[in-house]
Amino acid sequence: MPDLLAELAIVRRSGVIESRHYGSLLALRSDGSVAMSLGNPDAVILPRSTVKPAQALACLTAGAPLVKHEIAIAAGSHTGEDEHVRVVRELLERAGVDESALGCPADWPENAATRERLIRAGEGPSPIRMNCSGKHAAMILASATNGWDISSYLDPQHPLQQHVRETMAALTGQRIEHDAVDGCGAPLFSTTVRGIATAFQRLVLAPEGSPEFSVARAMRAYPYYVGGTNHQNSLTMTLIPGALAKGGAEGVIGVAAATGESVSMKIIDGNPRATTLIALDVLGALGLDISAADELLTLPVLGGGVRVGEIAPGADLEAAMSAIS
Repeated sequence: MPDLLAELAIVRRSGVIESRHYGSLLALRSDGSVAMSLGNPDAVILPRSTVKPAQALACLTAGAPLVKHEIAIAAGSHTGEDEHVRVVRELLERAGVDESALGCPADWPENAATRERLIRAGEGPSPIRMNCSGKHAAMILASATNGWDISSYLDPQHPLQQHVRETMAALTGQRIEHDAVDGCGAPLFSTTVRGIATAFQRLVLAPEGSPEFSVARAMRAYPYYVGGTNHQNSLTMTLIPGALAKGGAEGVIGVAAATGESVSMKIIDGNPRATTLIALDVLGALGLDISAADELLTLPVLGGGVRVGEIAPGADLEAAMSAIS
C-alpha cells in the first residue's frame, strides 16, 4: 500500500513545504461512476467514527425509537456541550438506565468553553461527556427495546453488534475483513475508502421514508448534534445545504452532496487537519458550489500570529482535480 499512496495535501510555511500528507481518496459522481481515484481506495482501513451513520442506521433498524436530533447525536461525535449531555441522558432514561450503563470511557468535553467551565467547577471527565456517548446511548436503547442484555452491549457477539456488522457491510458494499475495538470501546469493523464513499452516496440518495433517508435527513437537519459549536462536520452541513459530512480519527472522512456526489479518504499519517478542505475542494472540482463554505477552504499557517503560509492540496490531488474540472 505505501507505494500507492498519493500526495493529498501539503503544509507550506514561508514558501517552504514543511509537511506532506499522503493517503488514498475516492470520489464518485452522482451516477455512482468513479470520478477520481488516488492511492489505493480498496485497501482495508479502520474507518473509526466515520461509520457512525451506519451504526445509527443499525440502531434504528433494530427498533430503537430514535427521532430527529436523537438520530443525529447517535450518528455523531458530539463536543460534550450541555445540550448534547441532555439528549444523551434522555435516551438513557428511555432505556431505563442511568449514566453508569455507558460503556465508553470517561473523557473531557471537546468543546473548550465547556471543558474550562467544568474544570473551574471542580468537575472531572465523565463518560457522558465523551464524544461517542450519543452512539452508546442509542446502542443501549436499541438493546433495551429488543430485550437484549444491556451489560454486554459492546460484546462483538451481542445481537446488536452483529446487526451493526451486517448493516455496515450492506451499506458500504464491502466485505468486513477485520474486527477491531474503537477508542470508545465499541466494536469497529473494517471497510475501505471505496466503501465509505459508497455508503455516504447511498445515504444522501436513499428514498424518502427509508431508514437510510431518516439518518441522512436527521444529520443534515440537526448538524449541531453531529458535532457541536464550530465543529467542522457541523459547519460543513450548515454552510452547504444538503451536504452530509462525518469524519473520524486517524484521518478518515466521508462527505456527500445532496445530488449524490461523494468523496472519502484516509490520510495515512492519521492527521485530519486537511480532510475537510480536501473533500470540499474535490466536490468543487466535480462542479458543486462550495463557495458558502469559504471559511473551511482556507487553512492558514501562522508565524508569530501572522499568516506566513497555508495548508493546500498536494500535487497528486491538484493534478487529479485539474483533470476532471
